[in-house]
Amino acid sequence: MSSFDVVIIGSGPGGYVSAIRCAQLGFTTAIIEKYATLGGTCLNVGCIPSKALLSSSHQYAEIAHFAENGIELTGEVKVNLEKMIARKQAVVDQTSGGVKFLMDKNKITVFEGTGSFVDSTHVAVTKADGSVETIEAKNIIIATGSKPANLPFITLDKERIITSTEALKLKEIPKHLIIIGGGVIGIELGQVYLRLGAQVSVVEYLDRIIPGMDAALSKELTKVLKKQGMKFYTSHKVQSVERKGATVEVQAENAKGEMVTLEGDYTLVAVGRSPYTAGLKAENAGVKVSDRGQIEVNDHLQTSVANIYAIGDVVRGAMLAHKAEEEGTMVAEIIAGQKPHIDYNLIPGVVYTWPEVSAVGKTEEQLNAAGIAFKSGSFPFKALGRARASADLDGFVKILADATTDEVLGVHIIGARAADLIAEAVTAMEFKASAEDISRMSHAHPTFAEAIKEAALAATENRALHV
Repeated sequence: MSSFDVVIIGSGPGGYVSAIRCAQLGFTTAIIEKYATLGGTCLNVGCIPSKALLSSSHQYAEIAHFAENGIELTGEVKVNLEKMIARKQAVVDQTSGGVKFLMDKNKITVFEGTGSFVDSTHVAVTKADGSVETIEAKNIIIATGSKPANLPFITLDKERIITSTEALKLKEIPKHLIIIGGGVIGIELGQVYLRLGAQVSVVEYLDRIIPGMDAALSKELTKVLKKQGMKFYTSHKVQSVERKGATVEVQAENAKGEMVTLEGDYTLVAVGRSPYTAGLKAENAGVKVSDRGQIEVNDHLQTSVANIYAIGDVVRGAMLAHKAEEEGTMVAEIIAGQKPHIDYNLIPGVVYTWPEVSAVGKTEEQLNAAGIAFKSGSFPFKALGRARASADLDGFVKILADATTDEVLGVHIIGARAADLIAEAVTAMEFKASAEDISRMSHAHPTFAEAIKEAALAATENRALHV
């Protein structure tokens, strides 16, 4: 029987990063993955493929603005969806292959099969041919991730009524794509197909899209996407989803109690994700699972069994790849006797539409609910020279700072390169920066990052310079 210091079940961003850190710390390490490729949801059917399609569709959409930039095209510009999907898959394959390289480089043993607990120190690996190999571990890390959630009355046929997994490999551009759920996944994939020519309708139960983010970001993104042609049905509760041949009928009830019927050729169910523990047999090891299907952990991500930990989507908190990575690193270091720490308030969130949306820290709604007095400073992208030069005028940066101490409590960005800009805010907040601290830092001109400096000036006695 093979024996290891650490065995990790699941090779997503949390699992494979944790494996690498364990190996760096000198532990004999193994990782178990049920699929033939490493990387989990993020690399195979999540973050990476969706961003590849967002990039390809963005380039196609940009062609509409070539003429105003002095670029003249001759001939017809067409979308080759098959080639676009193939490029996406090539990006996925290269990235997954990179993870395999890192496993080999760090001498991490990879087992292909489904991992399940025999007891608290033994894991059975059931392979595709039905054979079972049992391995022993001093410590075990559960990193089994999540799967697309569904509503109980919706039957997913994965042909016309689909999840994000199927939406990443469609063979045709939908005529009318109906999206159930106005969160990150639905909005991102909605913009992909909107750019390629589909009519896109978003049905959201709550009163706004991206409801977990600051309301001002939601309002601005809604405005921009409406301008691009996306339709929204917020405050609508889906009552039924029925396939009728090549058509899908969605019925939803609005806030007035009226029924609205939408007909499309595809319906994407994007109502979030659920922790994935199928086949894990956690009960064999005495590991407690909550009513919501999450593995229960303490502040050290330790389960109810001392030598077993859990990270990423399968535990509480935001379902984000970078959150899982931080947790995977933290658990490896805890096992090594170190004392790492994660400030979950400083885990940024991003929506990869265009304009991009990003945020870190508290929203206005959260600060108001907590009774915390704060100052707010905003700066619009349209006032930036860099934004005008590239015609990326939509959006703003908003900084929330403590009314008394001026410490930055939250940064909220919608605009070009917001996904990258938020790193400056995370860094500043990690070091307890005040709005004035940021306002006194030199920012290169002309850049999008100047909007952060200007928003900080606006939060500091309303001193923005260029608006």
